[in-house]
Amino acid sequence: MTQDPLEIYRKMMLIRECEAQLNDAFARNLFPGYIHSYLGQEACAVGVCDGLSDTDTIVSNHRGRGHYVAKGMALKPMVAEMFGKATGICGGRGGEMHAADPAIGVLGGNGIVGGGLPIAAGAALSAQMDGKGAVSVAFFGDGASNNGSFGETLNVAAAWKLPLILVCENNLYAEMTPLARTVGQPDIALRAAGYGLPGEVVDGNDVLAVREAAGRAIGRARAGDGPTLLELKTYRWGGHFEGDPRKYRTREEEAAWKERCPVARYRAVLLDDRGIDEARIADLEAQVAAEVAEAITFALESPLPVAETALTKVFAA
Repeated sequence: MTQDPLEIYRKMMLIRECEAQLNDAFARNLFPGYIHSYLGQEACAVGVCDGLSDTDTIVSNHRGRGHYVAKGMALKPMVAEMFGKATGICGGRGGEMHAADPAIGVLGGNGIVGGGLPIAAGAALSAQMDGKGAVSVAFFGDGASNNGSFGETLNVAAAWKLPLILVCENNLYAEMTPLARTVGQPDIALRAAGYGLPGEVVDGNDVLAVREAAGRAIGRARAGDGPTLLELKTYRWGGHFEGDPRKYRTREEEAAWKERCPVARYRAVLLDDRGIDEARIADLEAQVAAEVAEAITFALESPLPVAETALTKVFAA
């Protein structure tokens, strides 16, 4: 785990700035396709990935930039991929939803709701067979918890004691559908008991609480004690996608959740509990903002993929 408390904040700010500046690029019609913003959920990705190494794997969902950044994907190739450029981490083939970097354990995003769960279970089985102590993490939303792939993955993971951490980022809405209208039990983590594995509800806006809970789950998985289901209670600040009118929830609800901003909460910890100087934090924030701006400029100035390379990397050698 990271020992430098400022490094945790740097990654949270990197996600925050990526989302804010990419949203701005989208508003100026510079971004191709949709943006599914991770704004408001920064503590989830950073808290979980802080306990992982490059040999551990993650499988993301369609709101995956936070996971990519937290796992250590290089910023310029990641941002260029978002724009579908040839300099992207996947050569522009993955785009906003499907970036991957196996060298650091990022096995990709998934535009199918719940589609990443069985893939992460496969990676966990591979790690178990390899016997070197690696673990796999599946990030998914509350909507995916009502899909068949959720129950199937929990069942096989528990039966085979797979080194798998199932991370449900419960932001209360499956696209435009409120979770409260689709379940009788709002705590998704409680479902774990029915499959014979531990489940834990965590404040997903508290990066230190997420980090501690993820650390316990990762430790269990590395020790051969099987999977854990973590439910991180959080909130996406924007809609399902940029431009979503958000008629299915109130502005008052949004304002109340923004008062619990995960970035501001951890910033206060740095100032009050860790005694880190305000000027030092502000300097870091400025550096991160400049770094993201440079990555976006790089992406905008990068070439599009050429048609002749369309079939490259389709088949394994």
